[in-house]
Amino acid sequence: MKSLLIRLTHGLSEQDISAEERPFINEWLAKKYITHKHVIYQFNSKYRAGVLGLVQKGTAYLHVIGENVKDLFIAEGDLGVATEGDLVIAKRLLGKRGTPSAKIAEIVGREQTYSVACIIEKEHHRSLVELKTHYPIGAEMRPEALQEYEVGDLFKIDNLENSILEKIGNIKDPKVDEKIVLAQFNKHDTFDEETLKIARSFKEVDASKYSKRKDLRDLTFCTIDPVTAKDFDDAIYWDDKNATLYVAIADVSEYVKPFGALDNEAIFRSFSIYLPHKSIPMLPRELSETLCSLQPYVDRLAYVFEIKLDPHSLDVIHSEVYEALMHSDRRFNYEEIDLFFEGKLQAKTPEESEIFEWITKLRKVTDRLKELRLAKGFEFHSTEISMELDENTNLVATTVAQETPSHGLIEDCMLLANKEAAKRYKRGLFRVHEAPSQAKLQTLYQELAGIGMHIEIKNSIKETIEEIQKQAKDMGIESEVDTLIIRSQMQAKYSPVNVGHFGLGFDEYTHFTSPIRRYSDLIVHRLLKAINAGDKEEQTYVLRNIESLSMEISEKEREASIIESEYKARKYARWAAQNLHKEFKARVTATDPELRAELHDEIIGAHLHFLNGADVSLFEDIIIRIDKVDIYRARIFASVVGKVDV
Repeated sequence: MKSLLIRLTHGLSEQDISAEERPFINEWLAKKYITHKHVIYQFNSKYRAGVLGLVQKGTAYLHVIGENVKDLFIAEGDLGVATEGDLVIAKRLLGKRGTPSAKIAEIVGREQTYSVACIIEKEHHRSLVELKTHYPIGAEMRPEALQEYEVGDLFKIDNLENSILEKIGNIKDPKVDEKIVLAQFNKHDTFDEETLKIARSFKEVDASKYSKRKDLRDLTFCTIDPVTAKDFDDAIYWDDKNATLYVAIADVSEYVKPFGALDNEAIFRSFSIYLPHKSIPMLPRELSETLCSLQPYVDRLAYVFEIKLDPHSLDVIHSEVYEALMHSDRRFNYEEIDLFFEGKLQAKTPEESEIFEWITKLRKVTDRLKELRLAKGFEFHSTEISMELDENTNLVATTVAQETPSHGLIEDCMLLANKEAAKRYKRGLFRVHEAPSQAKLQTLYQELAGIGMHIEIKNSIKETIEEIQKQAKDMGIESEVDTLIIRSQMQAKYSPVNVGHFGLGFDEYTHFTSPIRRYSDLIVHRLLKAINAGDKEEQTYVLRNIESLSMEISEKEREASIIESEYKARKYARWAAQNLHKEFKARVTATDPELRAELHDEIIGAHLHFLNGADVSLFEDIIIRIDKVDIYRARIFASVVGKVDV
């Protein structure tokens, strides 16, 4: 439902209305919520759609769908029976003084279409409640049915129909955590048979059938990815003689065409989801891990950026993007390339010898590209934590992912290709990141001043932040301060209008390099191909719903992020339940409005909640005792029992 409201906000073409959406369109047209002009349906200027915020004393604010649109105040008496989280259509109250306001016209659904419920028992009475809040849920279960299930049994709930869709397991089983986090956004690992049939219909690449593609199979391309990766989006080759970088990207658009079950499923998912023990792919594995993946020793279809650099300034002299045939001569993981850079890995084949020769020269180029990039952009050292799980998906260990030379080399190659892609259109899909607001910066400065930092406001935000980072490094809290700085900034998102990327310091930027795992990149490929072909009709087709699509993809990105972080929180909670009343080291991450900390011990990164306050400072190292764990809500409660001696 939210997708429909988003598209009606920006304008929905007649041909893009599904059979399921048609009854809503007809009803809302009759009620004059929407208009119909030149085959486009759009909200009447008197009406707005949005999500209702927290209801307090009979009033609330409506978070209106749309870019740069202010919230609308819903006064007492204008709320009806709407509650927090409802998707609503509201009528603007024009002519009223004060804060822009509206009146609820109709409740059309819930922002969270699906949720998870559980059976709990209190004082010998069983009830079905929402998993995270333990509040009664709209869906009901007969008392006799409640007795047929076990306490802790979990169910997927349709919040629109207030119905129970399926039992997904019991809270005691650690393997149910995956089902919990996926169910709340209606995500699933499996694909329906129609989608799989299409994915399985493609044959292995036969080079003779692609005579119009540029043949790059003689170039010694290689891929460099995490050791566990199976979906190889990108391969690189450096021609040192001509100072030319080749970035070959899986040509997903050759297989996933607009419309049809395969494309519809890709839009619905929009992102691959990466859990510690598995991935939930955007595309069927027959494509994501096989035919589209740039595997070694086989011919693959690629969409390639060929970028010629000035050998002295490293400015881009010329770039072109084209469809090609390529052949990866080696699949490396990051660790192998780092060992080579350290002189601990030798070539075993002629192809490896050639790759090692050009990659040594490329590293000097990407190191300089990074220096040039950081003259305008930022370098943050936030902590990324990897989890190791056992066969039952219980947490065994955590490690902090390290940024290494091999990561840096690939990152700057991909950034360069993404920049070049964004330069090729004025309207399309951009990855934008706006500068932080002054209000957020002031809050950041106050927090840091509270731990003894001297905050001197410089001529630019960049200079001020770099001075803060320098102090943080001297204090040994570099990653913690960088995390606070990141939180103070606007969230990066997708947009049809370019406003630049503040964090990277780029005037234009997009996502081009990961079409196997991001739908945004697939859109960019389709657009660039239409531009290269001079096909104005296809360009118009790709862009006709770009405002809505960019907003929807940003929403799907947020969903994927929530799923990944909530899954980790559930693993931490189960580990903590096995370590009740034990003491561990932790680091304070917030003191206002409440005390929060993260474990900094044998297990790193678990978020802790405190029932009582304590006399501690931000980023101080403390000793905590795990007092209680709520497995249902995935919350760990602890007490401060001491401070770490420095």
